[in-house]
Amino acid sequence: MFKIGIMKNIFLFFLFLGVCSCSVNAINPPSGVTEKQLSDDELMTLVQKQTFRYFWDFAHPESGLAHERSNGGAETATIGGSGFGVMAIIVGIERGFVTREQGAERMLKIVRFLSDKNTDSYHGMWAHWMNGKTGKTIPFSRKDDGADIVESAFMFEGLLAAHQYFTKDNPTENRIRGIINNLWRQAEWNFFTQGQDVMYWHWSPNNGWAMNHQIKGHNECHIVYILGASSPTYPIAESVYHKGWANANTFLNGREYYGIKLPLGNNHGKGGPLFFTHYSYMGLDPRGLKDRYADYEEQMKAHTLINRAYCIDNPKGYKGYGEKCWGLTASDGDKGYSAHSPGNDRGVITPTAALSSIPYAPEYSLEAMRYFYEELGDRLWGEYGFKDAFNLTENWFAPSYLAIDQGPIIVMIENYRTGLIWKLFMSHPDVQKGLRRLGFTSPYLNKVD
Repeated sequence: MFKIGIMKNIFLFFLFLGVCSCSVNAINPPSGVTEKQLSDDELMTLVQKQTFRYFWDFAHPESGLAHERSNGGAETATIGGSGFGVMAIIVGIERGFVTREQGAERMLKIVRFLSDKNTDSYHGMWAHWMNGKTGKTIPFSRKDDGADIVESAFMFEGLLAAHQYFTKDNPTENRIRGIINNLWRQAEWNFFTQGQDVMYWHWSPNNGWAMNHQIKGHNECHIVYILGASSPTYPIAESVYHKGWANANTFLNGREYYGIKLPLGNNHGKGGPLFFTHYSYMGLDPRGLKDRYADYEEQMKAHTLINRAYCIDNPKGYKGYGEKCWGLTASDGDKGYSAHSPGNDRGVITPTAALSSIPYAPEYSLEAMRYFYEELGDRLWGEYGFKDAFNLTENWFAPSYLAIDQGPIIVMIENYRTGLIWKLFMSHPDVQKGLRRLGFTSPYLNKVD
């Protein structure tokens, strides 16, 4: 690991010198308060550009997939985080961080790798982690050594958006669309129900269904059921959504916290970690999205505002918590990785929590963004944007960046600014059919297909 770290630092040094013509130029970190205060647009673009480098300059050189973390194994790629990276590449093209041709070539590299016969897949799904060089599964745990349909769903969320974006009639983009379509049609969503009215998270050729983890809401997994219902080849029954996902003790809420009503989700954790509002909704647009259970725009806003209100209340008295410094979600911490939330508060603030919630509370997210950049400065800002987390009580700042935390920052800022990824994903005909099957209403479903 020490040798890998040295090699990585050498590689990044040459990237900064511009040896790699395709690299994205880094923006020097601030030292305390910046000399010239950036406008909101300038600050958002800066944050997107610097964070984009994680998925561009730091991508696995052979597969183009995203590394699980900046301080992890050199070959360990993450499928879910790479799905977020796929969406980030689209944003990078639109923002001019790379050219469309460069982005298309990188996308083709990724989808070719995913579809290669030597890359492990299980009933059309991938594992949580894989070797970015060989395509072989890296076990996430002893029995978790096969399909992970949640991580795979995050990848398909990105791939379907890419299918709708790379629409030019040229060999590269035609090939991208063709491979994505094949991957999408090969995914056996209904297999992961075991013939029951619920979906199961894992399956392994070595351990079968031993993990026995049913996916029930409300949490980060909404997209799994949406995609399962949208499949043109292996769809789940409508009853799987209503009896599995929605029929759970932790699904309906309806209580008020800090005077804010929370329609769905965890009671003890006041909605749980904020990544519940990000991962499924990077592609799935909650604006005007409703089913028989909830108004999802209301849900996302309430969850975000409750999380912020808890940090302002700061019942445990941690240093730094307040109106400008808020956001609890899963991340590294001074005592290790944990799913931080009001019900699991360890004094750790995670930038992606507030920043990726910008579509739901833009004024408050921008206030946090400015605080993180201008006041915490180079203690928090680095080569790939904001580091993963910090604990001011312990004077601890993470040395790490994680794909699943960096990706939502880029994508959700863009969804706030232009709705780009929302529009792409929601325009896919199969997604629209799936939403209709499950009884959703959405402004996108009122448009002519």
